[in-house]
Amino acid sequence: MRTGVRLAALAVATVLTVTACSTPEEASRPEPVAGGAAALPGPVPAGLTLRPAPSNAPAAPGANGRLTDGSPVDLAALWADRPVVLVFFSSWCSPCEQRQDALSQLARDHHDRVVFVGVAGEDKPEDVQRYLRAHRVEHPVVLDDDGRIALSYAVREPPAVVLVAKGGRLLRGWTGGVDAVTLDAKLKELVLAP
Repeated sequence: MRTGVRLAALAVATVLTVTACSTPEEASRPEPVAGGAAALPGPVPAGLTLRPAPSNAPAAPGANGRLTDGSPVDLAALWADRPVVLVFFSSWCSPCEQRQDALSQLARDHHDRVVFVGVAGEDKPEDVQRYLRAHRVEHPVVLDDDGRIALSYAVREPPAVVLVAKGGRLLRGWTGGVDAVTLDAKLKELVLAP
């Protein structure tokens, strides 16, 4: 019995010690905003080889927007040195939710070689944040409140996915979205050199 009491006291002391290590500032610090500037890609990996875009591919519409944390983003700057996948979604979109976990994993698998950018339309910022956290979305997300970006890509409703080559050529689009396996195969076929 004494051993059980000692173990319980030790467990309580450990918990108190661990929680006492955080400062009041850390405890009251808000959770970072998912999809903000911190999610932008790092430097292009050394040795990244990409397939050239077909010369007859149309130019992708450039767009400026604001990330979930209010930071500005220029899509053309992102595709200047690597391919970009635009994922149009809304937190209330069931097909978006069904595919998001696998797309989030694909974005992590291709981290810094291919930039994934979420484009959230017709949504409340707090609902977008819940969605991003629930589906472990770690890439940047643009809030397309007025639908301007979606309209420039002829996206009428989510989901939709668009693949843009390095340099800004439009390679492929999927109205109704695409599963991660198909998208991964297209990335390897169209942009990532072996």
